[in-house]
Amino acid sequence: MTEVSGAGLPGVSDEDAVRALLGRTSTTTHKVALRCPAGGPAVLENQPRDSAGHPFPTRYWLACRSLSRAVARLEAEGGVRELEQSPELADALGASQQSHADLHDGHFITGAADPAHVKCLHAHLAFGLIHGGEVADWIRERAHADWPKGCCVHDVIGTVDG
Repeated sequence: MTEVSGAGLPGVSDEDAVRALLGRTSTTTHKVALRCPAGGPAVLENQPRDSAGHPFPTRYWLACRSLSRAVARLEAEGGVRELEQSPELADALGASQQSHADLHDGHFITGAADPAHVKCLHAHLAFGLIHGGEVADWIRERAHADWPKGCCVHDVIGTVDG
């Protein structure tokens, strides 16, 4: 269930926008934590448990399709391994993981057992878009992840049945 948070897109509920961006109904209670410049949901803030009561370790979910595609390209090019092996970012990565754990029921980002292990750059970018940090800056720069000229929701809103 999506909680309303601030001005969104005219004529599109946050719930419909999130369903369209995810391609499915969300399994967690969440709120829109960050909107793209056009007003669409860009980052979702999830509760620590899904609607069935199971642990949901990812506090922030990157919903913006444009940013997600850019990050997926970076992951496909070896970005996860590159981040894990970067001595320059080791302290920043550890700090991001601990900050996430402090905020989200003890879970590291994406539920990683080892805070030095990176499972998903999308989740790290989503966390960083809310809290800032070198890891998110690195991901955005390496992925060339910039806000799109228009909102991604308009590209997909009619493609998902409610």
